[in-house]
Formats: sequence, structure tokens, C-alpha cells
Amino acid sequence: MKIKNFNSYPSFLVVVLFAVLTSCGISKSIHDVPDVSGYDATISEKITINDSTFTSGNNSFAKNEYGSYELFVEGNAYQIGLNTGLLTEDLFKIQENAFLSKIDDLVPSKFKQYLLRKVLAFYNRKMYLHIPEAYKSEILGLSKYASNDYNHIAENYLRVMYLHGAHDIGHAMQDLMLVGCSSFAAWGDKTEDGQLLIGRNLDFYAGDDFAKNKIIAFVNPTEGYKFMSVTWPGMIGVVSGMNEHGLTVTINAGKSKIPWIAKTPISILNREILQYATNLEEAVAIAKKRQVFVSESIFVGSAKDKKAVTIEVSPKNFGVYEVANTNQLICTNHFQSDAYAEDKNNLKAIAESHSQYRYERLEELLGATEKLNVQDAVDILRNKEGLHDKAIGYGNEKALNQLLAHHGIVFKPEEHQVWVSSNPYQLGAFVAYDLDEVFSTDSAAKLNLSKPELTIEADAFQFTEAYRNYEAYRISSKELQHAIGDDAHIPIEKLTETIQLNPEYWEVYYLVGKYYYEKGFYTAALHAFETAQTKEITTVPDQEELEKYIKKIKRKLK
Repeated sequence: MKIKNFNSYPSFLVVVLFAVLTSCGISKSIHDVPDVSGYDATISEKITINDSTFTSGNNSFAKNEYGSYELFVEGNAYQIGLNTGLLTEDLFKIQENAFLSKIDDLVPSKFKQYLLRKVLAFYNRKMYLHIPEAYKSEILGLSKYASNDYNHIAENYLRVMYLHGAHDIGHAMQDLMLVGCSSFAAWGDKTEDGQLLIGRNLDFYAGDDFAKNKIIAFVNPTEGYKFMSVTWPGMIGVVSGMNEHGLTVTINAGKSKIPWIAKTPISILNREILQYATNLEEAVAIAKKRQVFVSESIFVGSAKDKKAVTIEVSPKNFGVYEVANTNQLICTNHFQSDAYAEDKNNLKAIAESHSQYRYERLEELLGATEKLNVQDAVDILRNKEGLHDKAIGYGNEKALNQLLAHHGIVFKPEEHQVWVSSNPYQLGAFVAYDLDEVFSTDSAAKLNLSKPELTIEADAFQFTEAYRNYEAYRISSKELQHAIGDDAHIPIEKLTETIQLNPEYWEVYYLVGKYYYEKGFYTAALHAFETAQTKEITTVPDQEELEKYIKKIKRKLK
């Protein structure tokens, strides 16, 4: 993931932005605060059982034995926000720091931070019109427990609301590459018991610290349906979840243009579908009501319909894709419905990104298993090889398991059961939960929510030398990238060691080649770039950049 520094933008652009933003009315959005006077705001006192277990009335928050957190909250929209904030306050502040401290690094200038605040206010000036009042009330309750350290970005309530569009903005920015998710469903004669089975990886990466505090949330709202979702502190939207009727939702980013104004964050739309739909028809109807500002596939499974479809949304188009004459559905990061058959952005994603490759890999793995069960689904999500089991290097975005996932998840909607991965990535144990049991327990505070007898054990790969080498490679590759940008010196022995840590990955040769190129060692750079070309390169733009470097070097060496 490459993030551009704000300081690299031309100064005239900053001046233009300032002129535009100061001339446009954003007052309404800045001062819009939901009216919560009609809600009962009563919540119970927080009781600390130990340093990672807390209760408040029937609400609870506890760390399980695998390092993930389990949250149970109930009440009206405002109470859910307050209870969530109360119980997760410490982690909420840590999470904000993990995500927002990067802004201080990227935008150290106080003046440019002021400009950034103006940019955010302008960009998000219409968001408040596209988020249901109940969710704004929940966000307001949650924001009461936010950190005050980032008011230079936005006040607490606005900032928490803005962060719900981070997923959308991240994947839309074409040079941020924050997401590359893979999902699949099987049912009928394709599964062991004939029931619907769904698996997905959420490859949303915003730093190691961001991924540490994963929350499996169980929500019992006074309006709508009970549901679970996998989330993080400060997030009320849904990226992966299932409700009490066995309706599941996950999201896969599509190819988007850079959006110029925020509307409904996709995680909020996902939340609305999960909370208020019981079948595919109702899910589609809810999706049609909302205006989004990026392109996204909403992968919806339904116990009632006993199948899955993808709802494909974008700012100017809408489609629904369902398979005919087959009992499996695959979704990566391109659209498949007729509505997008001629969409230029979508065609470009298919031709140039790693989405089609992962799609074909899923086809290959699903085809190799005659009758899928939960363990098979987990094994597919953990698969690190390329097509035909080719070694393509650890961390390659062409792999289903890119070794950066926030989580992997498997649903059995008809049984109301779900399995959620533990850290690291999707290599840790997949912890099992039964929604019927969670929501029927009568205990005053719901603790120990999982079903240990159904938990799937950790992947043995995380205990191997190959995994240790990969983790070392992640550190070394970052050091190498910094050295390229800072004109620092790295010994040849260190470069060789970095290559040996992940020798099948094209990126390591590319980085070494760039290092040599910047130092003027053109023959060594050429060798590294040409070696990179023999590996499985992630995207067409990556391939083109390699070719440009090689042509430049050959001209220099003549």
C-alpha cells in the first residue's frame, strides 16, 4: 500500500482548494446534530471484572482466549451508541490513534492540517443527508467516548461520522489499494449437507495496529432485527455480518472514480440491510433507496432463499447478479451483472487488476472440492498459492490469502452459525458462534459467547519458518522503501537477505531494482527488474512500470 504524502501536492492545488472551500457553504453539515431528546438515554454503570472484561447491565465486552473481543449491546439507537462507547472506550481511543496518527505523519504542518479540516468538511458536506437519523443518533452516542486529541481534524461527532466513509474513500483512491476482497457461496448439491455456505476475506488494511483489536459484535436493537458483525472500535457500520433470520451481508469493492462528494457510506447501507431485511428481495429494495458514492458489490446470502446474490451499486448505476443453473456464486472486485457489461471502469478492473485472477482461483478451488463443508471453506480462505497451486510469493494480492486480511469469516445462514478468524490475518482459529444461543441466553451479562466445540483450529502455517520469514520480509521491505525515498544506504548483504525472505514475490525484486536504480547501479537494477518479470506480477500497471524502468536503464547503458 502506497500512501502519498500531502506535502507532495503542488502548492497551487492547496491554494485552489482553500479558495474553493472558503467560498462554499458547509455550515449546515458542520452544525447538524441529531435530535436524541426522544430517546431514553438511560444506561447502567460500567463494571470492570478484569482489565479486558466489562459489563453494563445486560451489555458486555470481553476479550476471548484467541485475542478477539466479543461485544453484546442492546437498546434504542442512542443507547446502543452510548453502551458501545462506554464499554469499548479504551480500545476506541487506541483505534482512533492507530488510524488518525498517520495524518499527523502525512500532514505535519498545522496550516495544512487546517486546510485538511476544511477539505473534509467540504467533501462530507452532504453525508449527513444520506445517513438515517437512527444511525446518526448511534454515532452521536458513541462519539461521547471518542478521543479529544484529533479535534484539529474534526469535532468528535463529525469525525466519527466521517470515519464511516473511510472504507469507501480508501478503495476509491486509485493509488491507495486498501482492499482486494474475495467472497464465495455454495448451496444445494455443492455443499456437504445441501445448506447455504458462505466464505469471505476482508482485505482492508490500515496498518498492523488497526487490525489488532477485532470485535465480534452482537446487537439487539429495539427496532429491526438482531444481528452480529465483525467490526472494530468506533465503527457502527457493517462490513461482514448476519442477522437472526440468516441473512448475511459482506462487501467487495469495485472500481471507482475518485468521488468528489460523500453520500451514504457503504458500511451504513450494509448495516441497514442487515438490520431490516429478512430475504433477498427486501435487501435489494433497501439498497435501491440509498445513494452511494463509490462502486461496491454487496454479497447477500439468505437462509430463506437458500442462495446468494450480489447487489452491485455505484453512484450512477445499479445491478443484481445471480447465477443460473449452478449452485455457487463467486465475487472478487469486479461487477458481473448486465448493468455493468459496458462500464469502462469495470472493464478496466477486469483487464488490469488482480480481481479476475482471484476469481479464477476461487473457481479452481471450488471445482476441486465436490461437496463443501465449513473446514473446506476455511481452507479456501487461507489459500496462499496462485492458479494451479503456483508459488507466487507471500503477500501477493493475486492470492486469496494475501496475509493482510482484517478477518476471514464463514457463514451457515440456515443454522444461524458463523465462524470468525482470529489474528494473525485469517491464520488464527476460526471461532464459532450460534446466533440463536447468543440472543436467547438469559444471563444478566452475556460473556463467553462462542461455541468451543465448533471452533476450527489455527492454520499450522503461522508456526513455520516460512511465516516467520514473511513477517521479517514485511519489516525489511518497509525499510527498503524508506531507504529509496530517503536516499539512505542499505548494505548489499541486507538486500540479498530481503530477497531470500520472500524469493517468489515479484515485489522484492522490484524494490531492490528501484533501490539500485536510485543509486545509479543500473546493471544491478536491470537484473533485479528482469527477475521481477519472471514472477507473478500483481497488476498490469505494475508490469508497465517495470517495463518503463527496464527501457530507461537500457538506454542509459548504451
